[in-house]
Amino acid sequence: MITKAVFPVAGLGTRFLPATKANPKEMLPIVDKPLIQYAAEEAIEAGITELIFVTSSSKRAIEDHFDSDPALEALLAKKEKWDILETVRDILPEKVSCIYVRQPEALGLGHAVLCARPVVGDSPFAVILADDLIYHEPMGCMAQMVEVFKANRCSVLGLEEVAPQETDKYGIVKPAGEFVSAEIGSAVAVQDIVEKPDPAVAPSNTAVVGRYILTASIFDYIINVPKGAGGEYQLTDAIAALLKNESVTGYRFEGTRYDCGSKLGYLQATVEYALKHPELGELFKEHLNSLSSQCSVSNKTHIVTR
Repeated sequence: MITKAVFPVAGLGTRFLPATKANPKEMLPIVDKPLIQYAAEEAIEAGITELIFVTSSSKRAIEDHFDSDPALEALLAKKEKWDILETVRDILPEKVSCIYVRQPEALGLGHAVLCARPVVGDSPFAVILADDLIYHEPMGCMAQMVEVFKANRCSVLGLEEVAPQETDKYGIVKPAGEFVSAEIGSAVAVQDIVEKPDPAVAPSNTAVVGRYILTASIFDYIINVPKGAGGEYQLTDAIAALLKNESVTGYRFEGTRYDCGSKLGYLQATVEYALKHPELGELFKEHLNSLSSQCSVSNKTHIVTR
């Protein structure tokens, strides 16, 4: 069973400055929950009970978010705001524990994962990047990947097709054959993986997008890989080395991914999650329709005046 998930959350979030100057990017809200809570909920849905956060000195807000707050709970109870109190208390189920590990220096995703080794031990484990928010019902992305791991008993990479001109932003895999339909999504053996290749030499446009299940042997490969792209220890390079001795499955999951590490992706996620919100959805839809009507009138006026 996959019971441990690593969340690398030590990054600086420079693309969202100044919003992330004092607030971790993982704490940016999508409607009424921060990104890191969506990531944690995806892990918990997949049966994971140990959440391992690889943090830095500026990420205390993440620890506080998942901790209890007796003073706040007492205040909400005094004011009889029972619904809000329940929401605050139920951020994590009782069976789930949080473990925090410091990454002393920003040396890449591979190094961040390596920092979790003392906690992970010899168990297979998940890696979830909160920047990649993935929506799917009734089974989330990591729950799908756990089923693939159970079937194949090897490392699993979450994959998505990207625009050919954008391969230099991702780890790109070379599939060993054709994708085969699974119960949900589709899977393929991975022949090779390359970090951020130029579109002219990329082996495909199939990218790894922030979801991994890895065997514990990956740690030995991370230790031995040299610094790669950006002068960092790349997890992609370690997986490429792992492929020489172990099978790796690429899994094209079912769901919609929002790149919340970019401002556009973050805005898209906010709008679409707001439309799905049980309390706000209909009102927000009416507001968007009103805006759309105003824009249409404005455009017509602009055309006439020209």
